[in-house]
Amino acid sequence: MTTDPHAEGSGVASRGRRPPMISVRKATKVFANDVVAFEDLSLEVAHEEILCIVGPSGCGKTTLLRCIGGLTSLTGGSIQIGGDEVDRPPRNVAIVFQHFGLFPWMTVEANVAYGLKVGGVKRQERLERARRYIELVGLEGFEDRYPYQLSGGMQQRVGLARALAVEPEVLLMDEPFASVDAQTRELLQEQLLQIWETHRRTMVFVTHSIEEAILMGDRVAVLSTRPGQVKEIIEIPFGRPRKISAVFQDPRFGSLRNHVWQTLRAYASAELARTESEP
Repeated sequence: MTTDPHAEGSGVASRGRRPPMISVRKATKVFANDVVAFEDLSLEVAHEEILCIVGPSGCGKTTLLRCIGGLTSLTGGSIQIGGDEVDRPPRNVAIVFQHFGLFPWMTVEANVAYGLKVGGVKRQERLERARRYIELVGLEGFEDRYPYQLSGGMQQRVGLARALAVEPEVLLMDEPFASVDAQTRELLQEQLLQIWETHRRTMVFVTHSIEEAILMGDRVAVLSTRPGQVKEIIEIPFGRPRKISAVFQDPRFGSLRNHVWQTLRAYASAELARTESEP
């Protein structure tokens, strides 16, 4: 069920054996109410790799992503990006959230340019970059629209363009397509894969969807129930460039999905039982 990450045709092959872009070492996060989100968790993400993370609800997926992005501090262990310790939001990291996070009083162009403005980029340059990335996500002609004038899928593309416009080395995706309908979700997946081919970034992609994880990832990390730990990392055998239709038709897709589901099923059942037993 796994493949050699350096084999010909693998999405990781071109990265060689460089030091990892992201290194998480024995990371633990305990909240003030003594809830342990994850504990003694370790993983690595290669340069220009897409690592997808799946796990039962409450296992700390989003918390881990926020710790990688420097938005939340660890209780123990360490996280490094490019060899530097993460103790604040790194400048070379951008995050795409599930709920868009757009400013309703700003136009599409202003929303996309916002991170550049905060970063001190001069007005002309930030407008040029904003328009370039608006065009990249297929929203040319909508620069002067406001979020309420856009569909959910279009709003999520604005969020993606805003993240890409700062030209980060690392892109963190927190259930980015969970709020849109199934057809829009597949279109956004396809578009993101196309963008990644021309603007390659290291990406950590959190999702509840096993199918999405297999479609998007070079590898899939499966977390246990809370406190989350990495129980298995599965190599995805589909090369790049990757076509969604071809992946769905490949007989290995069903086997991979079943394997991930069987791995997750016990954890998901345990979490459900624990939730139902809590007062």
